[in-house]
Amino acid sequence: MPRPLTITVETTTQSGETVTTAYERGLARLIHHEIDHLGGLLYTVRMNAGVTPIPVEQYRQTGQAWAYERS
Repeated sequence: MPRPLTITVETTTQSGETVTTAYERGLARLIHHEIDHLGGLLYTVRMNAGVTPIPVEQYRQTGQAWAYERS
C-alpha cells in the first residue's frame, strides 16, 4: 500500500505547547498508519483501485493463520 516515506506531524502537549516532529522511512509509515486509525480509516481505504487484501497466512508465507505467540 502506498504511504509517504517522510511525514511531519504537529502535536500538542498536555501543557498546550505545539510540537512539530518529522518522521522518515519505516517510522513515517507506522505513524501514518496510526494517524489513519485516529481518523477512523482502515488500510483498505488507501489501497490502490483493483487491489484486494490477501490472507495473512499468504502475506507471511507461513501457510498458517495469524496467532499471537504465547510466552
